[in-house]
Amino acid sequence: MPNANESLAVSLFGEILMADQLARNRLSRMLPKGMELSHFSVLNHLARIEAERSPAQIAKTFHVTRGAMTNTLGKLEARGYVHIRPDWDDARRKMVAISPAGRQARDAAIAGIVPMISEVVADLGGEKVRAALPVLRELRIKLERE
Repeated sequence: MPNANESLAVSLFGEILMADQLARNRLSRMLPKGMELSHFSVLNHLARIEAERSPAQIAKTFHVTRGAMTNTLGKLEARGYVHIRPDWDDARRKMVAISPAGRQARDAAIAGIVPMISEVVADLGGEKVRAALPVLRELRIKLERE
């Protein structure tokens, strides 16, 4: 029979996983036609940092394989959402930057999802969300270390 901490851990991760699945489904439906959540995530990251990154750096940020990131970046490049160029200092590497079209696509996605996520936060209440953020952030940091 599981002890109290084990039951609490199972309940916590069960809620996180279900909330993640439901949030991804709702967000995916709100994105512009043809945009996947992984595409939005990369575009949003590049728009926020306002700097070039190598595919390996981006893969590390999202905790995915280089192959998975190369696939996502290839799709984004085909749509004109990112520019991929050789690294002038190391010809074996490439560098990725968001394009003006990518920034527009990211902004359109933000415009589509903000009303939905704002409604969820309003329904929960700002105080509850502010209280939950430190716990979720600490959990994320702990999981990133392992």
